[in-house]
Amino acid sequence: MLSRWKKLLPSIILAGAAMVGACDDDGDPTGADTLTAPGNVQATAASNTSATVQFGAVSGADGYVIERAPGTAGEFALLTEVTATTHTDSGLEPGAVYRYRVAATRGTETSAFSAVAVVELPDLPTADIVGDITANRTLRADTVYTLGGFVHVTNGATLTIEPGTLIRGIPASALFIMRGAKIEAVGTAAAPIVMTSSRAVGQRQPGDWGGLVIVGNGIINRGPSVQLEGTGTVGGTVPGTNYAIDYGSGTNNADDSGHLEYVRIEFAGFGPVQDAELNSLTLAAVGSGTTIRYVQALGGLDDHFELFGGAVDMQYLVSYESGDDHFDMSEGYVGRIQYAIAFQSVVLTPRPGAGNVSNDPQGIENDGCAGANCFNGQNSVPLNIPLVANFTLIGTGPGVVPAGGGRGMMLRRGTGGYYVNGVIARWPAYAITLRDAATNQRITDGDLLLRNLLAAGNGATFEPDDPASSTRHYSVDAGANAIETNSSAPASLFTSLTASLEGLDWTPPAGSPAASGGLTSFTGAIATRAGTFVTPTSYRGAADPAGARWWASWTNYARN
Repeated sequence: MLSRWKKLLPSIILAGAAMVGACDDDGDPTGADTLTAPGNVQATAASNTSATVQFGAVSGADGYVIERAPGTAGEFALLTEVTATTHTDSGLEPGAVYRYRVAATRGTETSAFSAVAVVELPDLPTADIVGDITANRTLRADTVYTLGGFVHVTNGATLTIEPGTLIRGIPASALFIMRGAKIEAVGTAAAPIVMTSSRAVGQRQPGDWGGLVIVGNGIINRGPSVQLEGTGTVGGTVPGTNYAIDYGSGTNNADDSGHLEYVRIEFAGFGPVQDAELNSLTLAAVGSGTTIRYVQALGGLDDHFELFGGAVDMQYLVSYESGDDHFDMSEGYVGRIQYAIAFQSVVLTPRPGAGNVSNDPQGIENDGCAGANCFNGQNSVPLNIPLVANFTLIGTGPGVVPAGGGRGMMLRRGTGGYYVNGVIARWPAYAITLRDAATNQRITDGDLLLRNLLAAGNGATFEPDDPASSTRHYSVDAGANAIETNSSAPASLFTSLTASLEGLDWTPPAGSPAASGGLTSFTGAIATRAGTFVTPTSYRGAADPAGARWWASWTNYARN
């Protein structure tokens, strides 16, 4: 018997070798080895605002996934996918700690992640801004600035902010550009201007500071004296304190308050008094001479973009994880907005003592007039009639926001407006709410138009009327206005709805309903209001299926 096994042994070994050559460790008959995690991962500071990640090549890999986490305990999220074994991560915060890990990929296969590499970036020299700014001043990118209180740019001064400049705010702080003054904050996609919390990355929360407020000489439908919410906690006008700001009695909707471009406003919305939080970006009676484009608000406690009257035009806006409404327009706003994104997946916990989380957060919430001193109640003129085109509003789905919120568009209290080529998805209550008799009158008069909208994954498209309630709700003919309710899953409308660092991609893939169905020519009131600023598109939503990802590189999707 033993001699027989000795004779068979060479053939058994040859057969086993052939089988090993035909299968990998997972039984895959491809001949490929199991992918291993990259080794020798290192992260080094390339500058105050960038880090270089390097790692060893993995045999058989065709690419690598790099994830980044803020601070020493933040969650990892996708940063980028590369084919090289080195990558420079830019737009980071000076003095912050970041962690990186890497996985190898081959086709659909992904390895385990590597060991974590940690880097602490060097900080820049620092300077405090206290009191008010009454003469022209420039903030430079080689210094990190901290707002030491409620800073007002007054006396017709211009505040210029260089690309790449970082401004931090303490809780009882905000930056106000007063009527007659200007802000010239023009960053670039590679070097955005960042206004953020003074707390370390990984520890930041909504309400960490007050936000940016611009007060213009535009027209509102309230008056003659209207105090800005959240201001006036002290008497007088002592520089650097939270004195009262009046934005009423403006006369010039063409007023120029300056220029914002490639600006991020993070973790703002501090409330100086109970239930009177400031917003991330407040535009009070700001005129059309002002230029605002490529602006992101993220992690704020109250509204992200709030407009009170005026006529400022805006393009390329991103709102991420708002504490209240993403876009709020009221009191006679007649400006134009094109290419605007709102994304909500969670409700972030605010800084203790900063203010309250909203009980009715919405994507868009527009009012005609609802405060004191409205000239004619909800019918006050100038009517609130914005033109909002190519918007993408993405909600949380059920079980996240309070029952009073979760509407993609809340149009009420006599607002009008033209809403064109939008996508409204994943709002747990309703895609659209048309509330109050005065709002219905705007529909009757042709001052409120909904055209070529796509609704998907919402509780319902229109909020129905409840005869038992004293509040009336209305709707419009969906077919006549090209309002499509689609059964597709909201995530299928876009390339990626992964809420991660630079992982969100609102571009409609091939075959997405959002890639078509747009209003391709404007007529009547829409054409008149659009002028040359707003252009028709064949697609719906904020992203051109064949166009550039205009939000890429300068936006951020951190939650702390």
